Amino acid sequence: MYKPNFPFNVPANIYTAVFSSINGVPTKIYTLLPDIIFVSAKSYGGTEKVVNNKFVIEDTIEIETWYNPNITADCRIKLLDDNSTYEIINTPEDIDRRHQFMKFKIRRLTGKA
Repeated sequence: MYKPNFPFNVPANIYTAVFSSINGVPTKIYTLLPDIIFVSAKSYGGTEKVVNNKFVIEDTIEIETWYNPNITADCRIKLLDDNSTYEIINTPEDIDRRHQFMKFKIRRLTGKA
């Protein structure tokens, strides 16, 4: 039986994606869900990768939380302890398919040119 490694002590908001068509172009619009969830957030120093022959460290965090069917790969997570917004990188995993805990990885959204 799975037990979380760390306590769920970081408050967060969930933003779900709603798809709409603006001038014929499909667009994601994110809406805030009213509930605050609590998660464990561990960064382990981020993720290292090479982009355009440059070494880059991407700000990623591994999240564990209670199972929530509203959290999907299209959602965004806002951690309320530092007001940072993150996008979910992978499909959230329902651990042991018991609908008790879930685990996924998120990446910080930053300004891009």
